[in-house]
Amino acid sequence: MRFTAAVLRAYDGPFTVEPVALASGPADGEVLVRIAGCGLCRTDLAVRRSAGRSPLPAVLGHEGAGVVEATGGGDTGLRAGDHVVLSFDSCGHCRGCLGAAPAYCDSFAALNLFGGRTGHTARFTDSTGAPLAPRWFGQSAFAEYALVPARNAVRVDPALPLALLGPLGCGFLTGAGAVLNSFRAGPGDTLLVLGAGSVGLAAVMAATAAGAVTVAVDRQPRRLALAERFGALPLAADVSGLPERVARLTDGGARYALDTTADVPLINDALRSLRPTGRLGLVARLHSGLRLETGTLDRGRGLAHLCEGDAVPGLLIPRLTALWQAGRFPFDELIRTYPLSAVNEAERDCESGRVVKPVLIPGS
Repeated sequence: MRFTAAVLRAYDGPFTVEPVALASGPADGEVLVRIAGCGLCRTDLAVRRSAGRSPLPAVLGHEGAGVVEATGGGDTGLRAGDHVVLSFDSCGHCRGCLGAAPAYCDSFAALNLFGGRTGHTARFTDSTGAPLAPRWFGQSAFAEYALVPARNAVRVDPALPLALLGPLGCGFLTGAGAVLNSFRAGPGDTLLVLGAGSVGLAAVMAATAAGAVTVAVDRQPRRLALAERFGALPLAADVSGLPERVARLTDGGARYALDTTADVPLINDALRSLRPTGRLGLVARLHSGLRLETGTLDRGRGLAHLCEGDAVPGLLIPRLTALWQAGRFPFDELIRTYPLSAVNEAERDCESGRVVKPVLIPGS
């Protein structure tokens, strides 16, 4: 089967939109999905900084949504014509997966970042027959089609705007999941969000929907304005005295904080902004290490790295689409669509902050 995909061939090179091929259709437990849209996430772009650990050439893309075209053997729970959102891969049988924590799957890095499932190496090739890297996050959805484990695919209401739903599988899932799953925030809780990008703004929306009071911190006035529109109290990141300002807005300090920036001074400020027993969750990868300042973890304050919003995608994605249908999670307002052929423009707009969430539309 031949179709078009965006291929990254060099860590410092552009994407090239070119023909690719699948050597075979879906095997047991797999589905073939015609992609309607795929979000471009900063995790896709982080491949360029992976020091060669993520294999190239590769088709990236891990926020796909589309229509099931065919299913393999076994009970996938899906059938042709189903509308699905694709999320991260997991093995399904380790302690994390069996404990309803698939984001902490023992094989998460291997399945999603560094190689894929055993036996899938040579199934995906370029037009010359040369192999491409195994599936990125079980998807490789910067393409017209994706061959995915059925565990990755969450059925959704066909009345929903399918081309826009892909980011619910990762970026929006991560921010909203941190609030709804990791923190279980609710009425009367206070939340500090550092960074008003796609993950941070999803957290703001989820917190507002849950009835929590949110303070959002960012350096870009336009993004702070978005956070305010979605219910947050805005604070500029480049003004001193963040803990004191947060304390004034939250009656003594935030109960929870979510960092999406990996900015170490801001992380220390966030810890000092927590009330006793408060909790800070990190979602961005720290490239230079984390040096905590004296006293930041005093009085029962806690710190943890949160992966994929502690989500079970099959539970959280339907919850988020229901909130959207009720007008309480307007994620579509963060999206700008691009044809797949404009993938390099979408990357530039994402990196510059000009666009919160680019979504690539194959065939447009």
